[in-house]
Amino acid sequence: MTQIDELQSRITRALDRISQGVEGLSAAPAPAPEPEPVPEEAPAEPVDSGAAEAEIAALQVALDEEKMANAQLEERVRMLHVRLEEQVTPAPAPEPDAALQEQLAAQREGMAELDTELQRLRLSNDMLRRTSEEMRAALEANVGEPHLINKAMLAELEALRAARAAEEAEMRAVLGALEPVLAEAAGTDAASGGEAVQ
Repeated sequence: MTQIDELQSRITRALDRISQGVEGLSAAPAPAPEPEPVPEEAPAEPVDSGAAEAEIAALQVALDEEKMANAQLEERVRMLHVRLEEQVTPAPAPEPDAALQEQLAAQREGMAELDTELQRLRLSNDMLRRTSEEMRAALEANVGEPHLINKAMLAELEALRAARAAEEAEMRAVLGALEPVLAEAAGTDAASGGEAVQ
């Protein structure tokens, strides 16, 4: 774009110089050139006014051609500016799809539930590990304490429940992610099957 502007300004300056030269030639009478010392044997040539007028006419034609070229370049520059402005103006952002937003919210809820169940599983496994260590220490000391056995069984049951809940949450998250894909595939199959029947 800067090259076009630069070329346009150069052409404009050249046209101005040409028009000033043409105006200077047509308005002012040609100054009589100082006679150069010519050897005596060569006669002096008179200034031909027809040649000067032909040169002025040729310069005028060249000036008109340059003005036409300048007008064409200015039009091209204007069109390029219009195109550039059209490209620069950003298109409005599309509105988010409500179904997609709903799907994302459901996936976030499923992941939050899965995270909660995994935390519960970790806690119950820690409790089971501590109870097992206490039972082992009691058995090594030959002290059979029934409350430790009950505590270990409760910790083991809680660990099993937490593992089961974590597995269910994980399955729900996977199914939640697969349902839209399967629905889209079923819609595509139905559309292509309906076209084949027609």
